[in-house]
Amino acid sequence: MKYPLLQIALDFIDLPRAVVVAKEAINAGADIIEIGTPLIKSEGMNAIRKIRSEIHKNIKIVADMKTMDVGRIEVEMAAKSGADIVGILGVSNIETIKESINAAKNYGCEIVVDMIEVKDLIKKVKEIERLKPNYFGIHIPIDEQMKGKISFHQLKLIKSITKIPISIAGGINSETVVDAIRFGADIVVVGGAVTKSENVSKSVKEIKLAMIKKVKIKTTLYKRVFEEKNIRKVLNKVSTANISDAMHRESPILKLKPIVENIKLIGPVVTVRTYPGDWAKPVQAIDFANKGDVIIINAGGVAPAVWGELATNSALKKKIAGVVIWGGIRDTQEIKKLNFPAFASVITPQAGEPKGFGEINVPITISEKKIFPGDWVVGDCDGIIVIPKDEVVEIANRAMDVLERENRLRKEIYDGSTLAQTAYLSKWEKK
Repeated sequence: MKYPLLQIALDFIDLPRAVVVAKEAINAGADIIEIGTPLIKSEGMNAIRKIRSEIHKNIKIVADMKTMDVGRIEVEMAAKSGADIVGILGVSNIETIKESINAAKNYGCEIVVDMIEVKDLIKKVKEIERLKPNYFGIHIPIDEQMKGKISFHQLKLIKSITKIPISIAGGINSETVVDAIRFGADIVVVGGAVTKSENVSKSVKEIKLAMIKKVKIKTTLYKRVFEEKNIRKVLNKVSTANISDAMHRESPILKLKPIVENIKLIGPVVTVRTYPGDWAKPVQAIDFANKGDVIIINAGGVAPAVWGELATNSALKKKIAGVVIWGGIRDTQEIKKLNFPAFASVITPQAGEPKGFGEINVPITISEKKIFPGDWVVGDCDGIIVIPKDEVVEIANRAMDVLERENRLRKEIYDGSTLAQTAYLSKWEKK
């Protein structure tokens, strides 16, 4: 077997979609097909049997069983169903790993030991190596990827102490695949960069080309940010709907309306608490805020206005990203001409007076949502979503994952399916 090889992980929950992607990936040059744990949990051994019957016999199938107990039984199940390689967990008891490897020899398949969440990596690798597994697997969990934790340190470490072939999974795309090979990967396992793609064949070919030439091929999708400084670029790609889905269907701040249509509002928050019509603290917040900040004002949700055209011009001069007002705004015609991102709950011609009550950069509550200074807000035609500052990296990455998955479903609909069919509603509705 000539390394490196490309393995495509089918981490779906619906078998028909998995079959289609598997065929497209193999025709484009994939070397190994992995039946992911979600698919095995959803469809059982039938997932292995079905894909085995649908693809070329020379293509190896990995059953990512993530076995941690009853190794002999689960390896037998997978092997008899058509799996060539069965995945077991390195955190398992050494006797379970031993039984799994012996069962694999008996049933004519191979074993990959997945080292996910193994704490003392060197010790465990050396202990397992004596049992002669066929592969070691390094696995960056999806939930860690969403926090930007993608590193090839473990791959490099294991490569330095064993000659057993190593696979690497987690966050691999046409850019990172080159680094994976450079750090010693024999098998690169690609999931979302292929399975969420609108064009599976194109994505597989790009990754294979990057592997062969060892040259990164740029991609705008299937990438995860590591630091808050890159957040704005990601949040600009996704919608508030994507973010809501990523936050388990989080609700927006209610009753806020965009003053300017078809405009995006993104930025960390400077909070203002004031009284209805008292525009002193909202205006002072402009001086307090930094470039790219969003001023969010709690003025009780009622008139008079605490913001208008002059405040907007002042904010534009400071390069403030926008304003969100739980209260009144006026001069909306002028604000539209200035194309300034503004949301408010009340539009009124009536101005208030600058009395100086209130505070800047204190926690505020709007529409039953607690908002802290430094939290992020994103606004578009659908409304305003608040993202806690400690979760903004993870939520941005999860929102991108939502967008990428929808791209795949959109392609299936364009190709003749329907939303009900692509969502497999009849299968997943509660009985």
